[in-house]
Amino acid sequence: MTTRREFFQKAALGTAGLAFGAKSYSRIIGANDRVRVGIVGYSDRFRGSLHQCFMSLSKEMNFELTALSDIWKLRREDADRFYKNLGINLRLARNNEELYNAKDVDAVIISTADFQHALHTKEAVEAGCDAYVEKPFAETMADARIARKAVEDTGKIVQIGSQRRSAGNYIAADEYIKSGKFGRIVMVEMTWNVNQPGRWRRPNVVPLLKASDTDWKRYQMNRPPADFDPRKYLEFRLFWPYSSGIPGQWMAHQ
Repeated sequence: MTTRREFFQKAALGTAGLAFGAKSYSRIIGANDRVRVGIVGYSDRFRGSLHQCFMSLSKEMNFELTALSDIWKLRREDADRFYKNLGINLRLARNNEELYNAKDVDAVIISTADFQHALHTKEAVEAGCDAYVEKPFAETMADARIARKAVEDTGKIVQIGSQRRSAGNYIAADEYIKSGKFGRIVMVEMTWNVNQPGRWRRPNVVPLLKASDTDWKRYQMNRPPADFDPRKYLEFRLFWPYSSGIPGQWMAHQ
């Protein structure tokens, strides 16, 4: 059976993604201590994928969900109902300050809007938490550098999640390339062809979002102030400066 310490070590070495600042594993919480995990952003990705992955390992790894932060009232209420049906009572926070000020989480799963990931990582590590962060890590190099410096300064463990990177075929391809059997590689060309009308649109959800039920200022973070727009909140992938477009959405898959 894989121990929690081995799980963290493998993850930080890149088996499941990319990690920053894993300087010493001796400081990881003891194998017999329960790790209290907070949810930052009750997103579709969290509900559809991350929740199941977490719950499948939580007992073996001695993790537990203790709190959730989401600035949208509707999502907090949805999460509360969902987890109470599972017998889990989460402390609900209206924002990340409320989440971290209670000092009842050791690590967080960050699954907010893509452009928020890096700055939410900075908040997490500076609050003393390790973090699993959904890809893409950042939409600008400036945000990425801010977060990386915070991770290096605090020495916290940050795992960047991505799709398929831990699959056997990816690992085998990496090993084959590094073996030199292809010879000297001087250029790599990548293509990704997509024609999906309606991609990243949320027409059934956009009407549900009201300015009074969320915190638009917090949502924008360091982006230029703009008038409230539920589409830019829920369909952020379609709008600059909340998204870099195709590079941010698809390069993480290459």
